[in-house]
Amino acid sequence: MNLVIVLPGEALPQEYFDVRYEVLRKPLGSPRGSELLTDDDKSIHAYISIEDKIVAVGRIALLAGDGSVKDPVGSNCPAFEPLGEDVKIVLTDDKGEPFASRLRPAAQVRQMGTLPEFQGKGFAAKILSGLEETAKYHWNARTGWLQARIAAIPFYEKCGWTTYGEEYDVNKVGAHRSMWKKL
Repeated sequence: MNLVIVLPGEALPQEYFDVRYEVLRKPLGSPRGSELLTDDDKSIHAYISIEDKIVAVGRIALLAGDGSVKDPVGSNCPAFEPLGEDVKIVLTDDKGEPFASRLRPAAQVRQMGTLPEFQGKGFAAKILSGLEETAKYHWNARTGWLQARIAAIPFYEKCGWTTYGEEYDVNKVGAHRSMWKKL
């Protein structure tokens, strides 16, 4: 098992995107090409390979705005309210003090996926940890943000992430909750 971290601007093998498509887009009936995101070249990527076969992938990107996006498949991901200009949800630190002034640099995890036959082996946790650590080092990221499918929430909670806000539906994908983590 080999964890590979790819920094912004570095080349990724096509197999990385093939896994992303197979796990995240093909099950939704999305076309080839929908696995590519416009800011992939500015993101940190990680993947696990076993005997030269990529089996799990993920990425993290520096957030300049509030995290709201429209995916190539037509899914709309809402803003991370604590990062917006009109803050409605105020996060607190371990002592209950407001955390809003210390949320940036902020980074967003997206496109986490593991081939079905390799799930449950801890590969996604290794990828997530690698992304978090690299974002802290490369961008001095203070917080991480993500929009988790409901079924994935227990995994992220085991990795130290916290849900906030109400459940919402991401068009063509399903029910989600927003999550964050102090890095």
